[in-house]
Amino acid sequence: MQQEGDIVLGGLFEVNLLTVFPELSFRTEPEQPWCHKFDVEGFQAAQTMAFAIEEINRNPNLLPNVTLGYRIYDNCVKLGVAFRAATSLISGTESSISNLNCSGTPPVLAIVGDPGSTHSIAISNVLGLFRVPMVSFFATCSCLSDRRRYPSFFRTIPSDAFQVRAMVHILKRFGWTWVGLIVSNDDYGINAAQSFHQDISEFGCVAFYEILPKDNDITEIRRIMGVIQRSTSSVVVLFSTASYLLPLMDEVAQQNVTRQWIASEAWSTSPMFLTPRLLPFLKGTLGIAIRRGEIEGLREFLLSLQPDNDPNNGLLKKFWEHMFDCRFKAEEAEIQTEGRVCTGNEDLTATDNAYSDVSELRPSYNVYKAVYALAHALHNLLNCVPGQGPFTGHNCASHHDIQPWQLLHYLQNVNFTTTFGDQVSFDENGDALAIYDIMNFHAMPDGTMRARTVGVIDESQPSDKVLSLDEEKIFWNFKSNSPPRSVCSESCSPGTRKAIKKGRPVCCFDCIACADGEISKTADSVECFRCPEEFWSSPEKDQCVLKEVEFLSYEDALGISLSTASLFGACACAGVLAVFAHHRHTPVVRSNNSELSFLILMSLKLCFLCALLFIGQPRLWTCQLRHAVFGISFVLCVSSILVKTMVVVAVFKASRPESQGAMKWFGAPQQRGSVLILTAFQVVICAVWLSTASPAPHKNTQSSKIVFECAVGSMAGFATLLGYIGLLAAVSFLLAFLARNLPDSFNEAKFITFSMLIFCAVWIAFIPAYVSSPGKYADAVEIFAILASSFGLLISIFAPKCYIILLHPERNTKKAIMGQPQAK
Repeated sequence: MQQEGDIVLGGLFEVNLLTVFPELSFRTEPEQPWCHKFDVEGFQAAQTMAFAIEEINRNPNLLPNVTLGYRIYDNCVKLGVAFRAATSLISGTESSISNLNCSGTPPVLAIVGDPGSTHSIAISNVLGLFRVPMVSFFATCSCLSDRRRYPSFFRTIPSDAFQVRAMVHILKRFGWTWVGLIVSNDDYGINAAQSFHQDISEFGCVAFYEILPKDNDITEIRRIMGVIQRSTSSVVVLFSTASYLLPLMDEVAQQNVTRQWIASEAWSTSPMFLTPRLLPFLKGTLGIAIRRGEIEGLREFLLSLQPDNDPNNGLLKKFWEHMFDCRFKAEEAEIQTEGRVCTGNEDLTATDNAYSDVSELRPSYNVYKAVYALAHALHNLLNCVPGQGPFTGHNCASHHDIQPWQLLHYLQNVNFTTTFGDQVSFDENGDALAIYDIMNFHAMPDGTMRARTVGVIDESQPSDKVLSLDEEKIFWNFKSNSPPRSVCSESCSPGTRKAIKKGRPVCCFDCIACADGEISKTADSVECFRCPEEFWSSPEKDQCVLKEVEFLSYEDALGISLSTASLFGACACAGVLAVFAHHRHTPVVRSNNSELSFLILMSLKLCFLCALLFIGQPRLWTCQLRHAVFGISFVLCVSSILVKTMVVVAVFKASRPESQGAMKWFGAPQQRGSVLILTAFQVVICAVWLSTASPAPHKNTQSSKIVFECAVGSMAGFATLLGYIGLLAAVSFLLAFLARNLPDSFNEAKFITFSMLIFCAVWIAFIPAYVSSPGKYADAVEIFAILASSFGLLISIFAPKCYIILLHPERNTKKAIMGQPQAK
């Protein structure tokens, strides 16, 4: 929307609330974004700029002989659209440049807008580089007061820093020291939240702090609703723009939630919330609103609009179509408005909505002040006396080549009074004087809701007169029709303690959960108490209960599984022993040293059965026996395998002429003696261990359960026992590995190598698993290692022999074992 003039001002307004971006194919030039959901309030603000400029052009005392023009864009509440519009305003939209020196007055000298804080931050970052003045009428983020980052930014609406202080004045007035805080996920909300946390810490506390989701995620909205309902605070402060807040208020109505809402200026007067549907939940809301003003002649101007055929005034046509629910193009009317075609002669005076309502001019009044601020700055610039100017050499700006940075100087020093009686000036940060109206949502007799002014906050007044409030006019949404009570929580819930923050009010504290094993005895309690040794905290952490006793039992699933595997292994050993006894005269059994084989099977059976000592409630005798029987049984088994490996090697070495006498050192007496001596060492280790630091039952009370376990007594004794078994296994593995190249038909050395490999792997893995397993699971790990290694030895050594004995008796001959050809 535009009008030409000698000097042109730019404008950025929210006329449409939603934007549809075209699909990007990357094959053709993308189409323009399409904006919809027309906002008549935003259009009223844009028309107020046009009205102010026309009024200035008619005023002979302000900018005489100068005609102001305007070029206004819709930002569609999208940063990308707003930024593109701003760059179009300051650089023009022409595709070619006629003046190659880039000199002369730019397309616009200054911009009125943008209303959004996030938009203003982004645009001001660029405009500040070229010192192009930007006067916003609705961007309130306190961050925009930073003159280093935004040197050309001004606003006719107070900063959020003032708004937060205004809200704190209201909270203090009613003694509300325990309040919830919800903000929008943008610069406006986040910065306001930071200021609010700082200011309220002087007298009260934030009961909860939540950020509204950007994408209106219903799951997150409902989570926030849960926080509101669980909180003991009955007062909730809402710093948010209307678009973020609408989904939350829809859910408030859905869940029938009533609270004392405190509204920020971004939504305190928005008609979106003053609806019959939200009346039961929002009536009584108190809010901060920007200063209301009156503009004489504005309503008549708004109602005098007529659409024209100028393609540069597309916003006016969209407005007309929205107001009368018609379309100028017949083909669009057939589809969208049931054939209603706009004629341009419709009567605007017959409409009654927010567009023509000038009784509560707030954003529009700020637009009016912004335009006049720029006009007064231009007036002062053009009335500069030569030789007394503010620029280098006391020069004045050229009337034919005014630059934005020159206007910026005069704008900083502007000071005038509006026809409504309000003074307009800017401080060193470009901020306007902080004056707010206090609004209250009233339920009207006709079932509607109105926002009415019940007081004023004027930061320019003395501290005792800043807040002026007529409490008799306030409508409260409570049965008592009086302010709700919302003070600091007096107690914490069971199982938590108070953590009072230094420098905060005594009633201001965080409720911190007690640690596991601790309880809080009372709700004014500032410390948690540890339960006695054999007790633990209840789930609510409000009382101590007796700890549950835990050990590896025959009755639980793990104990049953392990005991079953243990008995199965013992039975398997007995079965193999029976097979070998029955076939003791066959070549396979005799060639494998039947005496040592029987000894290995008996020791393996003991290994399987010793696992049962690890199951059940630990007692002194089971703790002493479990490791002794385990250590001696495994040494008996591994030492027998070691001697057997040596015999196997000796037998095949004796077949060579140079080793004829080798077998005399490996007769039956030597074999028995070797096994006895090797086992005796383990017996001595166990005897010393049991006599000096015997394992004993122990109650481990360090966790939430009493764990019955066997304390090993001496870790050195336990390590020595395992180390000795490991040494014998390593030697057996080494000998068997070196003898792996014996005749292929006799694979005993290979079987022993494989069995020792499994054995060593299991016990190497056992150590870290045992150390990291808690309670009864440490015993389970040890049982698993015993069973796994025992099954590994039984299967690797004896399964191939049983296979030949039972399934292939024709191979159970001396010739087959020696690798000689069988007679056919």
